[in-house]
Amino acid sequence: MSTLPLAAEVRRQASRRRTQLALGFMVLLPLIVLVAFEFGGGDDDDNGGGAFSSLVDLATSGGLNFTLFTLLVSSNFLLIVVVALFFGDTVASEASWGSLRYLLAIPVPRARLLTVKLLVALGYSLTALLTLAGTALLAGTLRYGWHPLGSTVAASIPAGDGFLRLLGILAYLAVILLGVAGLAFLLSVATDAALGAVGGAVLLWILSSILDQIEALGVIRSFLPTHYSQAWLGLLSTPTQTDDMVKGALSAVCYAALFWGLAFYRFTRKDVTS
Repeated sequence: MSTLPLAAEVRRQASRRRTQLALGFMVLLPLIVLVAFEFGGGDDDDNGGGAFSSLVDLATSGGLNFTLFTLLVSSNFLLIVVVALFFGDTVASEASWGSLRYLLAIPVPRARLLTVKLLVALGYSLTALLTLAGTALLAGTLRYGWHPLGSTVAASIPAGDGFLRLLGILAYLAVILLGVAGLAFLLSVATDAALGAVGGAVLLWILSSILDQIEALGVIRSFLPTHYSQAWLGLLSTPTQTDDMVKGALSAVCYAALFWGLAFYRFTRKDVTS
C-alpha cells in the first residue's frame, strides 16, 4: 500500500489555519467589495478616476461585471499571495516544524512526497480561485441582477457568451498563476523558512511586473513571467484577441515546468536534517 495517500494530505492541509483563512478570505473579499459599493457610492466627484472609474461603474451593472471587477482587483496581488502561500508553505513548513525527516523515515519516497504536496497545493489554489469567482458571481447577481457583460473596449457581450468568456478568463488566470506556483514551490524546498519561500516568490513576481514596465528592456520583457498576465483582457474585445493569451499560457507552463523540475532535482538530492 502506498505511503502518504493523497486524501490524507488533503485532510492535513484542510486542518491548517492558513488554508482555512485563505479560503475564508476568498469568500469575504467579494462581500467587502459589495459593501464598499453600497456605502461608498454616490460621491461622483471628478477626481480623474479615468479607466478605473469606468470599471467601477460597470461593476455595479450586473453579476458578471461584478465578478470581472473582483478578479481584476485581485489578480495583481491577492491571488499571487494566496497561490504563493499554498505552494511556498507546503514543504518549508514541514521542515521548520521538524516533521519532514519523520515523513521521509516512514518511509515516504521523496518524489512521491513532493508529487502529493504539489497536487494538493494545485487543488487548493484552484479551489481558492473558483471560490473567489463563485462568491462574487453569486453575490453580484443577487444584488445587481443577471445582465450582459460590459466592456470598456467593445460593445456589451450577451450574458450567456459573457459567462463563457468569464470561464475563459478564470482558466487563463489559473494557468498564469502556475508561474508563481512553480517559483514558490522551488523556494519551499530550498529553505526551511516558510515565510521566506512565500515572501520570496511574491517579491520576485512583483519585481518581474516592475521590470515589465521598463520599455527600454525591449524584447527581454516578453520573456518575463508576468509579461502576459493581463492578456485575458483580449477576451473582452469583439472579436476576441487570443494571440497573447496563447503566448502567456505557453510561457507560464514552461516556467512552471522548469521551476518544478528544479524543485524535484533539488529535493531528491538534498540532505534533510529538519
